Amino acid sequence: MGASDGFIELLRELLADIGPLGVRRMFSGAGLFADGLMFGIVIDDVLYLKADDTTRGDFEAEGLAPFSYQRNGRAVDLSYWRSPERLLDDADEMRCWAQRALGVAKKKAAAKTPRTEKRPGRTAKRQASAAETPGRKDKKGRNRS
Repeated sequence: MGASDGFIELLRELLADIGPLGVRRMFSGAGLFADGLMFGIVIDDVLYLKADDTTRGDFEAEGLAPFSYQRNGRAVDLSYWRSPERLLDDADEMRCWAQRALGVAKKKAAAKTPRTEKRPGRTAKRQASAAETPGRKDKKGRNRS
C-alpha cells in the first residue's frame, strides 16, 4: 500500500531529465515535487499527475479519472489524474506528461497572491495603529513608537 521504494525509484529514473525529483511521504502515498512544487502524487503505486482545464481533456481522452477519496460519505475529486500506464515504459512520453503537470502547478502557484498583498496582517495593523497613537506604552511602560 502507498508508494513503494521500487516504484519511486522507477519514477526518479524516468523523470531524471526534468530535474531533481523531490518525494515527500504523505498520508497513504507520496507527493512528487520539482522546482519546489507538487506536480504528482503516488497512491498504491499508481501515478497521478496535476491537471487543469487545459490538460484535463488529455486524461479524459485516455479514459482516465481523477484521484478521488471519500469524506463525510461524499466522493472528493482532486486535481490529480491517473496517468496512462504506458508512460512507465516510455521515458520521453512520461517526461512530456510530467512537464505539462509541472506547468499546471507553476501556473497555479503564479496565480496565487501572497496573503500580505491581499490585506495587511494583524502585525501591520498594530504597527499602523501604534504609529498613529503617540504615547502608547507597551507592557513594560516603554513608548511603542
